[in-house]
Amino acid sequence: MPSAFLPDRAFVKIAGPDAEHFLQNLITTDLGALAVDELRPGALLTPQGKIFFDFLISRDGDSFLIDIRRDQTDAFVRRMTMYKLRAPVTIETQVETGATVSWGGAGGTGGGLADQRFALAGTEVRRQLGHVDDAGDREGYDALRVLHGVPESGFDYALQDAFPHDILFDKSGGVSFRKGCYVGQEVVSRMQHRATARRRVVIVSAETALPASGTDITIGGKQIGALGTVAGSRGLAIVRIDKAGEAINAGEAILAGEVPVTLALPGWSGLSFPSASEEA
Repeated sequence: MPSAFLPDRAFVKIAGPDAEHFLQNLITTDLGALAVDELRPGALLTPQGKIFFDFLISRDGDSFLIDIRRDQTDAFVRRMTMYKLRAPVTIETQVETGATVSWGGAGGTGGGLADQRFALAGTEVRRQLGHVDDAGDREGYDALRVLHGVPESGFDYALQDAFPHDILFDKSGGVSFRKGCYVGQEVVSRMQHRATARRRVVIVSAETALPASGTDITIGGKQIGALGTVAGSRGLAIVRIDKAGEAINAGEAILAGEVPVTLALPGWSGLSFPSASEEA
C-alpha cells in the first residue's frame, strides 16, 4: 500500500461544549454532515468570500481536529481566538506535526481517516497524524492528487487569492449553501445561485513533460491560468473554463509555456467546459 509522509502539516484541536456551534458559524464545512470516520475539506473565508485558511477537518470525540498547513498554524489560531470571545471553547495546537497518507488498497500503513476529497473520485485515501514507519516521500501523493484533480494551497493556489468555487469546494463538500451564515457566506452563495464561477481546477496533460509550476497557460498568447502541481506529463491548474471552452470548441491550441496541452475537468466534479451557446 503506497504511503507518504507530509511534514508540512500541523494540527489544531478545537474542543469544548460549544465547539461545533462555534465552528459551524465560522467555517464553510457543514459539520452536521461530517461522519466520525472521515476528513472533509473546509476553509475560513475573508468577508469578501476568498479563502483565508484552508484545511481538513475531522471529529475527535466531542472535539474537532483541524489538519492545516504548518506555516499557517499560528495565524489560524490567532484568528480563531479572536472570534472565540467568551465562548466555552479551547483552541490548542497539537504537539505532533506531520501527517501520513496511504492509498491503493488494504494492508500497508492502515488506520487513519478517509479523505472525502478522494472518495468522490472512487479512491480510498487514509490520513493520520504523525509519521508511520515505511511512509515514503510525497511525490506519489502529489501524482495521485493530480490524477484526481485535488488541489492544495501553496502548490496550486495562494491563500486570499481563490474563492471556494475555484478549487471545487462546491463539488467536494468543502462549502455548504444550506447550513446558514458563516464568514464570507453571502459572496459564495451569490456565486452559486448566479452560476458566475468561471475559474476552476483542471487536469493538464501533455505528450511530453510539463514545464515547471508557475508556467502560464495561454491561448493565442493570452493567459488563462498557470500550472500548479506538476507530476511528469500531468499537472493541475486553475483556469478560466469559459476561455478554455471557446478554444476547445474552436480547435485552438492551448499551451503551457511552449508545450501543447489538453485540459480536463475532474470527472467527479460533474462539470463541463461551457459551450458557445451556454455563454451567449
